[in-house]
Amino acid sequence: MAETNKTATLLLDNKKIELPIYAPTAGPEVIDIRKLYAQGDVFTYDPGFTSTASCDSTITYIDGDKGELLYRGYPIEQLADQSHFLEVCYLLLYGELPDATQIEEFETRVTRHTMVHEQMHNFFRGFRRDAHPMATMVGVVGAMSAFYHDSTDISDPWQREVAAIRMIAKMPTIAAMAYKYSIGQPFVYPRNDLDYASNFLNMCFSVPAEPYKIEPALAKAMDRIFMLHADHEQNASTSTVRLAGSSGANPFACIAAGIACLWGPAHGGANQACLEMLREIGTVDRIPEFIARAKDKNDPFRLMGFGHRVYKNFDPRAKVMKESADEVLELLGIHDNETLKVAKELEKIALEDEYFVSKKLYPNVDFYSGIILEAMGFPTSMFTPIFALSRTVGWISQWKEMIADQHQKIGRPRQLYVGAPRRDYVDVAKR
Repeated sequence: MAETNKTATLLLDNKKIELPIYAPTAGPEVIDIRKLYAQGDVFTYDPGFTSTASCDSTITYIDGDKGELLYRGYPIEQLADQSHFLEVCYLLLYGELPDATQIEEFETRVTRHTMVHEQMHNFFRGFRRDAHPMATMVGVVGAMSAFYHDSTDISDPWQREVAAIRMIAKMPTIAAMAYKYSIGQPFVYPRNDLDYASNFLNMCFSVPAEPYKIEPALAKAMDRIFMLHADHEQNASTSTVRLAGSSGANPFACIAAGIACLWGPAHGGANQACLEMLREIGTVDRIPEFIARAKDKNDPFRLMGFGHRVYKNFDPRAKVMKESADEVLELLGIHDNETLKVAKELEKIALEDEYFVSKKLYPNVDFYSGIILEAMGFPTSMFTPIFALSRTVGWISQWKEMIADQHQKIGRPRQLYVGAPRRDYVDVAKR
């Protein structure tokens, strides 16, 4: 917990209530209201918890006004340029960048855990062929506690460690299996000779009938997508994982809860919604029509993939993702795809049009990641599962931090009750 030497005074019915103020490493000061109900018999009202800190954390920091994202203090731009996903996983899990020996041992441990229990293949086959991959992932990840009993005791630090490694290692395998099952192709086993991103691409796109060549530039772009989505402070799905974990639920159940939350179109489904919007626009000549609709306050249409709830400046992840998008499109020689033509023209307008610039509606990470995944050949139904496997390390890191927090209590938000007051039951014949 941060140190405090300041207090805030709340005057309530002529009664003074002193509330401590904590100074964080970065960001605004925080008023501690934990004793407010006991001292003042009142709650605070904060729908969406947008002005409430639910925990203290050392993992991720966001400054939306500056357009800054830090993992354990390291700027995301530096990590994306110089690091790779599994090194970022180590950083998020353990707090420091690994030395050469540590990263080699960590990568070996993850690689050796990428296979899933063989009986899980039967579990997949219980789903309908047209099931959304996210529905499959919610069920399969939640069921992992039925297959890996030796890593569900949250009171055992070693079991927590094993669960963390298993989740990071097996999530790409599960996501790829969900994809293969949805298109009727055989499952592809993971390969220990491939890096994390290349292994995922191989499990998604290779088939037994012929060899699959992994393009290094595509593997790099995939690795960056994983890295840029690894954690993002106390967002909806992370808060869901922490809330589920506060009850003592096993880690697999907690991550399944996070996946379910991420499925929402306002959260992890944003890149899918963005690409669907681009397809709705259809052709470049129709863009002015949709731009006009976006500017019309009376029109419910909204441009997806522009602006961000947290970032009031350019999304720092989008800068990195734009570079990858340009590289991927150039590599694949994609010039005639109408959807991507619409995306490029929309991007140009958003960066130059006064309406978008004044409102800071810059293209965000979802805009560019959707373009990359579309170019790689992923269907939109796989966009959110890829987000889920990327965010797993963040969820696990936040969950481990929460378990170790001595101040942690089971989540129990209060409410502002506006329903009927107490009333007596009336017999049905007298109503």
